[in-house]
Amino acid sequence: MYATHFGLRELPFGITPDTSFFFGSPHSQEALNTLLVAARAGEGFIKITGEVGTGKTLLCRKFMATLGPDFVTAYIPNPYLEPRTLMLALADELELALARDVDQHQLLKAVNARLLALAGEGKRVLLCLDEAQAIPLESLEALRLLTNLETEKRKLLQIVLFGQPELDRKLALQSIRQLAQRITFHYHLGPLRRDDLDYYVAHRLRVAGFEGARLFSQAAVTRLYRASGGVPRLVNILAHKALMLCYGEGRHEVSGAHVRAAARDTMALERRRAWPWAALTTLGASLAAGMTWALTR
Repeated sequence: MYATHFGLRELPFGITPDTSFFFGSPHSQEALNTLLVAARAGEGFIKITGEVGTGKTLLCRKFMATLGPDFVTAYIPNPYLEPRTLMLALADELELALARDVDQHQLLKAVNARLLALAGEGKRVLLCLDEAQAIPLESLEALRLLTNLETEKRKLLQIVLFGQPELDRKLALQSIRQLAQRITFHYHLGPLRRDDLDYYVAHRLRVAGFEGARLFSQAAVTRLYRASGGVPRLVNILAHKALMLCYGEGRHEVSGAHVRAAARDTMALERRRAWPWAALTTLGASLAAGMTWALTR
């Protein structure tokens, strides 16, 4: 690939969450600080929301890596599970050995005993659920009941939900209002601002080993922001493709033209580009219909 050409140890714009590339933008750092404060408070649910590609999974992994030895973390990346399977997944994360045909009562009893044992060792237990907007309602209720487990001093289990904005709509349902009331800390993770994006690109290049002055021109960064809207995943996809194009031409600085060509080749941007035109088309149709109605009266 282009790593040697640009003096890089590794590719800087992968889309696999890698905590070594975590960038402390105002949004992500505030979200991380919220998580750390909430975890140490030890009460209720914590909720982090953000649009697709804004870095929720990377934030989750950075959060778990930042916690000290006093914490035990359980991570479930795909919580689209019915209640019993979700409880089994938690038991597995807590390293519980259970019989294959364990019944619900014994399962909950074993989980409770494990949580009490960890609390006796001075440990706090955090369950982090990624893609939480996919959790079935009955499983959300099961999670709420799990947080009823407590000692006289504190909760035995704290739950962190990472999800897309659809999670908020699910939590607004009357049937799970008791869970929504237990969310004591929450944060919405937004896209990068224009200036943040410039630092974001430079940060990832530096982590990947780049030692030069500037690899992406100002025009390239501006194009990156316009095309991606500051969404980190889209920035990574576009920056990677732009570097490939730049390498293919034997150049050593990415230009705005490289980013523009990368954007034309990226299907994920079709919806972003199409939306304004779709809106204008709808508006035009509405105006035409209105004029037709007025002329025929």
